[in-house]
Amino acid sequence: MKLENYITGNWITGDGEGQQLYNAVTGEPIAAASTKGLDFKQVLDYGRTVGNPALRKMTFHERGNMLKALALHLRNHLDTFYAISYKTGATRADSWVDIEGGIGNLFANASLRRKFPNEIFCVDGDSHNLGTNKTFMGTHILVPKEGIAVHINAFNFPVWGMLEKIAVNLLAGMPCVVKPATVTSYLTEAVVKEIIASKILPKGALQLLCGSAGDILDHVTSQDVVTFTGSASTGLLLKSNPVILRENVPFNMEADSLNCIVLGEDVTPEKPEWNIFIKEVRKEMTLKAGQRCTGIRRIFVPENKMEDVWKDISTSLAQTTIGNPLNATVRMGSLAGHTQRNEVKEQVQKLLASSQMIYGSLDSVEVIDADAGKGAFMSPVLLVNNLPWADAPGYTTNPSHEVEAFGPVSTIMPYKKTEEAVALSKLGKGSLCSTIVTADHIIARQYVIGAATHHGRILVLNNECAKESTGHGSPLPLLVHGGPGRAGGGEEMGGLRGVKHYLQRTAIQGSPTTITAITNVYQQYAAGKDPGKHPFTKYFEELEVGEQIITEKRTITAEDIDKFADLSGDHFYAHIKTTDFEGTMFEQQVAHGYFIMSIAAGLFVDSYEKNPVLLNYGIDELRFTKPVYPGAEIHIRFTCKQKLLNDKRVVEKPEDFKRGDDIDKGIVKWLVEMIDETGEVTGIATILTMVAKKEQ
Repeated sequence: MKLENYITGNWITGDGEGQQLYNAVTGEPIAAASTKGLDFKQVLDYGRTVGNPALRKMTFHERGNMLKALALHLRNHLDTFYAISYKTGATRADSWVDIEGGIGNLFANASLRRKFPNEIFCVDGDSHNLGTNKTFMGTHILVPKEGIAVHINAFNFPVWGMLEKIAVNLLAGMPCVVKPATVTSYLTEAVVKEIIASKILPKGALQLLCGSAGDILDHVTSQDVVTFTGSASTGLLLKSNPVILRENVPFNMEADSLNCIVLGEDVTPEKPEWNIFIKEVRKEMTLKAGQRCTGIRRIFVPENKMEDVWKDISTSLAQTTIGNPLNATVRMGSLAGHTQRNEVKEQVQKLLASSQMIYGSLDSVEVIDADAGKGAFMSPVLLVNNLPWADAPGYTTNPSHEVEAFGPVSTIMPYKKTEEAVALSKLGKGSLCSTIVTADHIIARQYVIGAATHHGRILVLNNECAKESTGHGSPLPLLVHGGPGRAGGGEEMGGLRGVKHYLQRTAIQGSPTTITAITNVYQQYAAGKDPGKHPFTKYFEELEVGEQIITEKRTITAEDIDKFADLSGDHFYAHIKTTDFEGTMFEQQVAHGYFIMSIAAGLFVDSYEKNPVLLNYGIDELRFTKPVYPGAEIHIRFTCKQKLLNDKRVVEKPEDFKRGDDIDKGIVKWLVEMIDETGEVTGIATILTMVAKKEQ
């Protein structure tokens, strides 16, 4: 049987025999994979010309809801995916991280739609007035690139590795072609078959290659994006492609790295952090059989606790049952294949140049319900390197900081003080993540600030957060996943940060009125529109960005200020008329800023009858820019700034229903400018209201 490639809207098998793929547990053949004979240029062109226009026409909200629908669909096929995942050597827990973790990425990125407007593009960051007369300004917009994302993924997470990447490019509005590592591509193929069968994605949004990437990178352009997950050496080879360099193609690399964990100087065997540390090391060594780009490869321990630590880690590893992942008693399955196991053993031999093996074996392993010879099983291996600063014989450096065995292998090393632990962590030349286990906040701060330059993520683990912590090795959709130096220098996920990798940032300049018309976000000093009637009497669909009212004026009196001070309890000295104002920033009694904001609400709110405004949702960016003294006349310029969709809350159980869940509504941002009798702005804010839609 051959795996199929999904390209140009069709399922196609490659030519020739292809690469034979095997069940990692039993050694039995599963399928062959081949991309031979495929036209990679045509694959990319199809994505650019069919998938890209379809996605670019969709708004961020439409794309986000598309991801949500896809996640819900895939969740209905978990049993199918788990059954196939076992063949990769993964246990149920391993597969949960890969499969349901990947689907979780779809849900997380779908929720990011709320951070974007219901537009095909978005404004990025603050606007800037560039002229003294307020008629010239600049801002930035982000638009989807017109190319295709090429994802070249690793073998260890055939589902998560795909879904965490495509969730982001699809939300951004770019299509993609996924090239999973061939050895476990049969699981990726199964998931993509369900995605395509669902017909949720537009044509050309997703293509799949099961086999060699061939010359695909020779056909990329400057509008494309390439991502790579795998070894640093392979990543360097791909990143050095002449076309990548000539076309300045964005290349995001996430490479395997020598991640580390540090036991704080304060932690002793009787403290809860001690067992937390031991459990975290064991988990990271055995989950997915250590085949994780975030796996702990180096363990740094205070030199006076070395023996106690390695003994406890060894005892914990000895309790880890290894074998057929279909057996419920098994806690660690096999590696992904015999090739991977052979590579791990070769790397361990290099590490032994500076270390000694204190737990495990390269030659034998006891397994449950399996044949150790036929499957790609391997014992966890714990090494100790008592001289982490010394170069090993025959090496110009210490292999513990240079060589990665991509399996259940870690090396424990001593340090004297926290400063030394920081320095040792940096010898890995850049990693995806590091963890320090400590209950001492001073030690935590010292390590984090000192080591942050060389790690993409740092977990501070202690008894306070251990129960809720997702652990050392778990990248999260809303936090960046990547690292400097050896780790690739790239970033994935990270919430909005990840989406922006697939968007082109462009600075635009013009008058505030023109920029408002282009962005559909009101810019201060732009011409306002006559709403015809009070904006609060309009439904969400009826409101237009730029609709503006100028309120009546109100004179501020000393009596007003005194009453507000009594009502609020805010008797700050500047609000008391008898204060000696010598040496202060004020000339006389000054009005409370919050009083002026309250006055503003009284001036712009149409409050006599029920209207489509459901509630005040909050205030953003409130600033008081000029003192308001008794006698000042204040009026308000009140402008519809931006409209944002607000999806109905999905209620699965009747008892979870809350009043208002059945109301279709949106969020409206209003620019509130508080202006005195001189025409100067004394305060400015953005208020948010929840407004009902007309069509219920």
